[in-house]
Amino acid sequence: MGNVKSYKDLIMWQKAKDFVIRLYKATDRFPREETYGLTSQLRRAGVSIPSNIAEGFNRKHSGEKTQFLRIAYGSGAEVETQLIIALELGYLSGVEYAALEAELGEVMKMINTVLNKL
Repeated sequence: MGNVKSYKDLIMWQKAKDFVIRLYKATDRFPREETYGLTSQLRRAGVSIPSNIAEGFNRKHSGEKTQFLRIAYGSGAEVETQLIIALELGYLSGVEYAALEAELGEVMKMINTVLNKL
């Protein structure tokens, strides 16, 4: 993660954080009965991505950095699955789904790139 001073300087973290903001806005329109179901699951898994990128950045050893990035990547896979479910339930339009999926895919690719370098 180079000579970057803060996790906030990482493009990967910035994109993950921006993704979560869009995810929150999209899930705002989910049915009320999903508040403690899919909405909560998606948000929790989504927030885990930039949170674990940040925590990994602040770890001293590459093994710890790797562990937190793997958790972030795993949370991304959870979100991917939950987005598919939301699409199939009709909670997301095809356009919304495609935009979120593309954005998440970009973040996942960045995490994977960093993991391969560690």
